[in-house]
Amino acid sequence: MKKYLLLLILLFNVESLFPHCQVPCGIYDDAMRIMFIQEDFETIKKAITAIDNLSKKNDPQSLNQLNRWVMAKDEHASNIQKLVSDYFLTQRIKKTNGQYVNQLKYLHQILVHAMKCKQGVSQQSVKNGLEFLDEFSKVYFDKHGLDHLRSLK
Repeated sequence: MKKYLLLLILLFNVESLFPHCQVPCGIYDDAMRIMFIQEDFETIKKAITAIDNLSKKNDPQSLNQLNRWVMAKDEHASNIQKLVSDYFLTQRIKKTNGQYVNQLKYLHQILVHAMKCKQGVSQQSVKNGLEFLDEFSKVYFDKHGLDHLRSLK
C-alpha cells in the first residue's frame, strides 16, 4: 500500500519531490531518494535486457523500440547522477560526520557506474551500482534509518 501511495505522489508531484530544492527548507527523505536510485538502476537493468533482445532483430518496429530503450537507459542513468550530485553530495553529506570519506567513496562509485551504464550495456555496471548503493546506505543511515529503508522496500 505504501508503494502505491508513493507512486501516486510521484506521478502528480514529480517536480516538487524528485529534484529537491537547494534552499534550507529542512524537508528531506533520504530513504526515498535511495529508493529512487534503486528504481533507476532496475529500469536500466530492464532496458539493457530489452536492448540485447531487440538488437538481434532488424525490423523497423524493433529498431524504434531499441532506440527508445537506449534513451530510457541514458535518462535513468542521468537521474542517478543528478540525484547523487545535487541531493547527496551537495546537500546531505557533511564533512563533520565520521563516515565522510566512506560516503564520498561510495557515492563516487555510484556516479561512475551510472556513467558506465550510459556508455554501454553491461549488467555488471548495474550490479556494481546497486552494491555501492547498498554500501553507501550502510554508512549513511543509522539503525533506525536502515530499518525505515527496509520497511519501504
